[in-house]
Order: sequence, then C-alpha cells, then structure tokens
Amino acid sequence: MRYSRALVKQVDFQPVMPRRIFVTSALPYANGQIHLGHLLEHIQTDIWVRFQRMRGNQVIYVCADDTHGTATMLRAEAEGITPETYIDRLRADHVRDFQRFQISHDNYYSTHSPENRELAEFMYNAAKAAGRITTSSVQQLYDPEKKLFLADRFVRGACPRCKTPDQPGDNCDACGATYAATDLEAPRSALSGATPVLRESEHYFFDVAPSTELLRNWLASSTQPEVANKLKEWLDAGLKPWDISRDAPYFGFLIPGTTDKYFYVWLDAPIGYMASLRNLLSRRNDFTFEEFWDANATGTEVHHFVGKDIINFHCLFWPALLTVSGFRRPTRVHVHGFVTVDGTKMSKSRGTFIEAGTYLEHLRPEYLRYYYAAKLNGTVDDIDINLDDFVQRVNSDLVGKLVNIASRCAGFISKQFSGRLAPSLPEPALFDELASAADSIAACYEADDTARAVREIMALADRANQYVAQAAPWTLAKDPDRAPEVQAICTQGLNLFRQLLVYIKPILPAVAEAAENFLNVPPLAWTDASTPLLNHAINPYAPLLTRLERAAIDRMVDASRATPSQAQPVAGLATGTDDNKESNVSEKSTISIDDFAKVQLKVARILEASAVEGADKLLQLRLDLGDHQRTVFSGIKSAYDPANLVGRLTVVVANLAPRKMRFGTSEGMVLAAGPGGSDIFLIAPDTGAQPGMDVT
Repeated sequence: MRYSRALVKQVDFQPVMPRRIFVTSALPYANGQIHLGHLLEHIQTDIWVRFQRMRGNQVIYVCADDTHGTATMLRAEAEGITPETYIDRLRADHVRDFQRFQISHDNYYSTHSPENRELAEFMYNAAKAAGRITTSSVQQLYDPEKKLFLADRFVRGACPRCKTPDQPGDNCDACGATYAATDLEAPRSALSGATPVLRESEHYFFDVAPSTELLRNWLASSTQPEVANKLKEWLDAGLKPWDISRDAPYFGFLIPGTTDKYFYVWLDAPIGYMASLRNLLSRRNDFTFEEFWDANATGTEVHHFVGKDIINFHCLFWPALLTVSGFRRPTRVHVHGFVTVDGTKMSKSRGTFIEAGTYLEHLRPEYLRYYYAAKLNGTVDDIDINLDDFVQRVNSDLVGKLVNIASRCAGFISKQFSGRLAPSLPEPALFDELASAADSIAACYEADDTARAVREIMALADRANQYVAQAAPWTLAKDPDRAPEVQAICTQGLNLFRQLLVYIKPILPAVAEAAENFLNVPPLAWTDASTPLLNHAINPYAPLLTRLERAAIDRMVDASRATPSQAQPVAGLATGTDDNKESNVSEKSTISIDDFAKVQLKVARILEASAVEGADKLLQLRLDLGDHQRTVFSGIKSAYDPANLVGRLTVVVANLAPRKMRFGTSEGMVLAAGPGGSDIFLIAPDTGAQPGMDVT
C-alpha cells in the first residue's frame, strides 16, 4: 500500500465576524405533556442552533410555556388547584422532556411572567397611541352556569343543515357544513350542559390593515415562497381587525384601563419570546435586549421556527404589532409541516399519539432526532414517521454506516498500538474529499434542508466504509510485519469517522460528545473537519449506538395506546387554546363504516377545464353530473393539460359542502391519487359509466 507522510492540505478560512442570532421555537401550550409533534419543531430548531454555534456564531435560543387562556383556567379548576400551580407543574415536565431530547434552550420561561405583562402593556399602549386599537360590540353565546362566554368549540348542537345532533359550533362532522355557533339547533354548553344564551360584549381590536404593504414587502424575503404565497391570499382579500380581547373569567393579563377584559392569549404568546430573552439577559451581560429588538438594530438576527397552522399570527399580526410598537421585525420565520405516523394523523386509539416520556421509556432520543433530520427539507410538507422505515434507517445509517467505522478501527489502535494514532494518513486525498464537502453540507443546514445534509453525510459514510473494507486491516493484522499498515489504515478510518462526526454533530449531540471522549478531543467545531488527528492518543472504544429492534417500537405504541396522559382534557375541552393553538399535529378521531357510507361518489363528465389565474396548482372544472352541472376547483394543474381533460369521465364527491375560495366557490371534489407533481392521477370510473351514476 502506498504511504504519504504529507499533511492534508489546509482549507484557507477567512476571518469573519460571527453572526449574532436570537432563535425561538413556538411556545407549547400548557395543556398536556410534550409529544412527537412538539418535538419535531424543537428538534429542527435545535439542529439549526447547534450548527450555527459550531460555525462560531453567537446564538441565544429561548422558548417558554404558553400559559394563558380559558383552557388553562378550566384545567386547573378541574384539578382543584390554582392556574399558577398547574402551569408551574407542567412547565417542570416540559423542561425535563426537552432536556432529555438534548434541546439546548438557553432559557425556557413562562408567558405568565412580569416581563411579559410589562411588554404586552407597552405594546398595547403603543398601538393605542398610534390609533390602531378600536372597540366593537360582539355577540357570543354565554354559559349561564359556568358564567363565561363560549368559544365555538365549547358549544354543541344539531347541525342547521343536516340536523345531525351533537355537532361542534363551527362545522358539521357529518355533512361538512360551516356555520356560526349561533346557528346550531338546540345548542348546549360542552362545559356544563346548560343551554347557552346570546349576549353582547365589547371587544378590543388591533387594526392590521394599515400594515398591508409593509407586510407584503417583508414577506418577500422573510419566509419560504410557499408560505408567502399563501399569506398573499389574506393580504389580497383585505386584512380584518384582529380581536385581541377576551372576557372575564379568563386566566391572563388585564387590558390596561379595564377591569374585566383580558389580552387574548395570541397577543401575549409571541411577546413571550421577548420576555424570555429579557429574563435571560437579566442574568447575563453579553448582550442587551435592544441589540436584538430595537427597530434600528443592526448586526443581529431574529429567527422564529413555527408550524404552518400559525403562520397568520407570526407573519401578519406579529410583525404588524412589532412595527407599530417600535420594535424590529423578525429576520426570518422558518415554517414546517405536521407530523403523521404511518401515513395517518397521530391517534391515541392507535397508539401513535406518543408523548416524549413514553418514547423515552423505550427508545433513545438520538433515533428520533436523526429520523426527523432525515425528513425535514426546508418546506412545509408534513413529516411522516413510517415505523418500519424508522427502524431500517436507524439500523442502516447510524449503526451500519456511521458508528460501524469507529467500531471496525478502534480496537486495533487500542490493542496493538497502545491507543496511539499513526503520524500520517495513507490516503490524504480521501480525507480531502470529505473535507471538501463542508461547505455543501453547511449550506443544507443553513437552509433547513437537513434531509439533503443527511444524504450527503451518509454518502460520505459509504465512501469511508468502502475504504476500510477494501483495506481490510483485520486481514493485515494477522501478519506482525504489517503492523504499521494496520495502524495507518485505522488512523485513516478514525479520521474519516471524526469528519463525519463534525457534520452530524448538530443532529446527534450526545453521540458526538461520547465520541469526543473516545477520541480524546475537545468539543468539535465545524473547522475540525479540515484538519486530521495524527500521532494522538485515544481512549478505549465503547459502543456509541446499538441496533433498534421493531419490538421496542411495538411496546412503545402499546404503551401509548394503553396509558393515556395524566393531563387529559376537561370534558368538552380540546387540546389547544381558545382558538386552536398550535400543537404540530392535528388529531381527528377515526370514522366508522357508517360514517364513510355517508360519502356520495358519483360519475361526472368534464365539460370545461381551465387554469385558474393567480393559482399555482388549481384547475377550474365544469362537471356534468347527469341532472345538473357544477364547478369544482382541483389541484391537478401540475399533472394535466386542461385541453386534454374535456370529455373525460371522473369521480366526484357529490355531497361535500361547497367551499368558498378566493377564486370562487368549489362545489365538490374530484378524486385523484399519487405522490404529487406530474404524478397525479384522476380516478376514472369503469368504461360505460354515465354522468350521475353512483360509484360503489
């Protein structure tokens, strides 16, 4: 084998000033334990934060529990404790779970804090002074027994259209009709069972519309294009005043100058980011609050990571409120999708609504961190945890590729060479090849495309394993005269492992720390991938990761199905805030065969088809259902030329409630299947079918 004693070429890193970055994850609501949905966002944020720190940037990462609202008040009441006691107990649980998943918050605070109250009042008063606060009378259903106004989801009754009983106060689960809670027949309170009465109340509003053009310009460079395009629909339709108040009784902050009006939870929740920072900086002296939040701040960045269901709050109301209050707008809002498990929404009945504590009883946190990283691609696509794929990826990538390199090489160095690496590399070009990938992988991390980063890292791991397999030190070790070759080969292998460790450290910090101890090196920085470790003493190797057995997954699912969270919802109370606070999952109960039988599928002929101006994916279809015609909007533009659709038969959901869209009203849904893009296939009936025929 050819040897080279030349040192590997050094990469010329130009000195640059470190970035100063403030980072947040959306605040988990104080209504239950941390689950896989919360963990998606916090793991994504933590990976980005750890990468930035490895690059030498100065990062502050904070979060907090979102504590205010009717839900918290009712939960505490049901448990016979004060809201303050309830939220303190739950916050301790949340901090514990996040720490066990290696989430590196600098501060995890609470929105029920003096800092948050002060900032909320300041921003309200600033908006009021700017003429952006108005009041208006609002009619709401009121529970005379609980003595509180009812959000739509706290009202049940018969659907005004199909008369199905026990439907929620916003839309019918049976026929899909949407309506106001006041339209329900025989309404009742889901909290007490009492018949609600209609009452008027004065509410406070923040006028968002004057910020329309500012928001339009800011959005162009401050989030993903698909998010900006979605929010453009809101801007084009005209922004309505935002209701920022709730009536007593309510757990929250009183609006200044009132005795029974409270800030709506969505006003003070994002202010919690600022409050958590202010609380942290009261104990540190490396930054000032104004450096990050002053309207004229320069040289600093503010980054929010949120789910796609709360983009209207973070990308419309929040930057408008910040601007009118004299603060800067966020540098970027990073948006992700929801979590599904085996292709469906997380479900307690199926055991796939998995809490952090239950997961950790059965699996290592590194497995989930890696799997999420392998799926997140910087878009708002949902992330599916396919349990079989989960097992395969962990075993193939982490055990079979990554740690396999160290386990194959370390024993020879420890046993035959007293734990000392060789003074040179036999294949410096291979080391250079891995070193040259640093910029490409860094760009992936920066863009939230950890899926691509993982693909590149694992491709490099394949190269490293190929080298070790071809060099076969276990064969050479049989000949004592070839001991120097064995030492050099294993030194090369461990250096390749160390480079891979640098690249994957943001994803697997605990594995990296254990490997740093084994390699006897200080915490790895990004630049360490360019410099080999030579003539250096390492410590004995201990397994860094073990294979994941499917049986462990099954036990976790069984435990999630059999052992519901101790923090169960109050009767009639969904797991969210007054208006569906983010949870990163959207759980719906399963339907029965009787429910499915209510869906009416009919054959339709496409009479007309045209692209919808201003829509990227929609076609407008005019359908003949035999006895009548209707218009349907369908997201199949990427797969079909409208001219080729005219005359074709398809299948339509005929009893779907009409949906009003920006482009018109869609009167049904045509059925299609496929992964997306050009691979979308309209469902076609059998030959000989006629428009209006039922499909069974």
